[in-house]
Amino acid sequence: MIRTTTMMIMVTLITNQFKNMEKKLGKIESVRFGHGGYQDACIGLSVTLGNGSWGVGDFKGAWDPEMIKRSDSTQWTEEDRSKGIDETIRLVSKLLKDAKVDSVDKLKNIPVEVTFEGMMLKEWRILTEVL
Repeated sequence: MIRTTTMMIMVTLITNQFKNMEKKLGKIESVRFGHGGYQDACIGLSVTLGNGSWGVGDFKGAWDPEMIKRSDSTQWTEEDRSKGIDETIRLVSKLLKDAKVDSVDKLKNIPVEVTFEGMMLKEWRILTEVL
């Protein structure tokens, strides 16, 4: 009985999670590489996704090494920063490839599929099938 109840609870949780998932179609409304993130102290990619009736911003980057120096009181390492910068550049490379463009500014108006979990942005991707 306990096993069956546990399984039913797990199925209910998974079902409820998908009920809160919503996919929306839109485009990259704005895009830039530079300072952004927390108090503009990071360096990375800033995008605004939407379709006129909704919009959401996203940032992928790391603390800018020219603005923020690591100290003993920071909660991250130089390795963490390097990993964040590496992940950002790899994301930019993938976006450029998927969109079939050669620079970040040309990502503007590229169609995207955006997934929300409730009101929170979960993920987004370029709609490669329509390019």
